[in-house]
Amino acid sequence: METARLETFSDGIFAIAATLLILDVKPEGAGSLTTQLLHAWPSYLGYAISFLTIGIMWVNHRAVFRQIDKVDRTFLTLNVLALMVIAFIPYPTRVLAAHLHHDATAAAVFYGLTNVAMAITYSSVWFYAVRNRRLIAATADPREVSGISRSFRPGIPLYAAATASAFLSPWLAVALYGSLALFYLVESSLFGERRTT
Repeated sequence: METARLETFSDGIFAIAATLLILDVKPEGAGSLTTQLLHAWPSYLGYAISFLTIGIMWVNHRAVFRQIDKVDRTFLTLNVLALMVIAFIPYPTRVLAAHLHHDATAAAVFYGLTNVAMAITYSSVWFYAVRNRRLIAATADPREVSGISRSFRPGIPLYAAATASAFLSPWLAVALYGSLALFYLVESSLFGERRTT
């Protein structure tokens, strides 16, 4: 099966998920508009972290599909599961932003578990395709395939550790979620530069 329809569908899901994030960013609380806008800072923080996460996943999704020349039913199913988690991200983002002042631990764990699920489903897509070069294009650069695999491997344990840290401090967990988003942003950029040189 060709990949074009799957890529188009996937791009649509990424776009919708990223757009939904901003719908929950609005003035909150009482007082002047300035006070309300300042009081909404958890929504800005959640938006920034989740938008970066979704954006990086989109960049990596495109990198994955540059290496794949065909798909099968199992791959389609794994990709749909990954997209289901991506589309879900706006909800735990809203919960985290709304509860950073109270019930922050539960909100940070919920957000983290979503990221763990994202890492599991996303890694499943790639490692299913790459195993025995099942779906990998004959022209794919082995160094790039190996590089993508290396960048995906730490995702699950890193997100799991960040989630577990919420039991020590929800603020620490939020800082780690933001750090992971920045880490993968830099990793994606460096990987892109290595690929083009």
